[in-house]
Amino acid sequence: AVWLMAIVAQTEVELTTVAFNAAISACEKGGRWEKDLHFFRRMMQIQVQPTAITFCAAISACDKGSEWQRALQLLNFMAMDRIEIDTIAFNAASSACGKIGEW
Repeated sequence: AVWLMAIVAQTEVELTTVAFNAAISACEKGGRWEKDLHFFRRMMQIQVQPTAITFCAAISACDKGSEWQRALQLLNFMAMDRIEIDTIAFNAASSACGKIGEW
């Protein structure tokens, strides 16, 4: 996913929410949470609108990386963007906080 996104970034192919969601989900599943958050930040920089899927994958990556503060920040961004905070997002953030005793 990282390699593919690097190639796409060098072409004139438009990066869409679906492309970012695929890359973020692949990195999250592969344990590459740092890359996952990198793609999320890049998405925001080029003003591609995130979805609940985007946020859930990014929050799950925060859980895997014990980044509880970022997980809570992403939940806040979801609320600010009026994206419904579903069970997946809440559980991932709760898990991230629970790992270090913040929940």
